[in-house]
Amino acid sequence: MVAAFWPKFVARFPSWDVLATSSVTQIEKVLRPIGLAKQRAPRLHALAKVVAERRGRFPADRDTIESLPGVGQYTANAVLLFCHDQPQPLLDVNIARVVERFFGERKKADIRYDPYLQTLATRIVQHEKGKVLNWAVLDFSALVCKARNPLCERCPLRGKCCYGTKQMATKKL
Repeated sequence: MVAAFWPKFVARFPSWDVLATSSVTQIEKVLRPIGLAKQRAPRLHALAKVVAERRGRFPADRDTIESLPGVGQYTANAVLLFCHDQPQPLLDVNIARVVERFFGERKKADIRYDPYLQTLATRIVQHEKGKVLNWAVLDFSALVCKARNPLCERCPLRGKCCYGTKQMATKKL
């Protein structure tokens, strides 16, 4: 699901220059199917202008990356993961849901500042195939470990999952 979006995006915006010279409306149209149109398009456009001025070179250190327009922890992790092959978690609400259901609830409301959740998500992707693991967990969250009506009875992790074990026990009562 998520992996299917990327090739379409790159086909439409093959370089930072193309993205920087596109309109915010054009970017919104492409981002709309994944629910990021209104909030993300203007920031992505501003970022593209800065990176295009740097001749398309994205910095390789977290502090510099996070100083760019519209870039926070998630985007910095994505850049380090995809551009620099550093295994970083793409910790969004979907991955957070899978991690929390499997290991137990987070300690803080905001996933960006929860050390428990951050540590678990980081440990999961510390592997030579960190990119593939991130995509797999994102797809798993969309197809099996759904926000509403998770498919616990079909889940291959249900025997070890805190949430799934609890759900199966409740159904037996």
